[in-house]
Amino acid sequence: QLQLVESGGGSVQPGGSLRLSCADSARTLEYYTIGWFRQAPGKEREGVSCISSKDGSTVYPNSVKGRFTIVRDNAKKTVTLQMNNLKPEDTAVYYCAAGIVIARQCISSEFDYWGQGTQVTVST
Repeated sequence: QLQLVESGGGSVQPGGSLRLSCADSARTLEYYTIGWFRQAPGKEREGVSCISSKDGSTVYPNSVKGRFTIVRDNAKKTVTLQMNNLKPEDTAVYYCAAGIVIARQCISSEFDYWGQGTQVTVST
């Protein structure tokens, strides 16, 4: 089974940037749909980006569109989430998820494997 690990979280000031990475210890992620989700205290888990395993198409909610970018690396072994112009409302635990089939809606129920999460804090 996949054992996903997220890295790159931390604390930054508003307007700063972070790059999160998702990888499995042994397997390539090339053939999985990959999603990034976040959950802030008192809020539901929400998808912030998904990338297809077929054509590389991506989806973003309006809350992060233009600021976040999901990219598979050149070797297709990791997936990164570049987060620019971070805002305090971006503060959350961010999770990487992998799905066997296409995620048509980029929602958590479409994914099969989950990492443990990495904390992102945006504050002055």
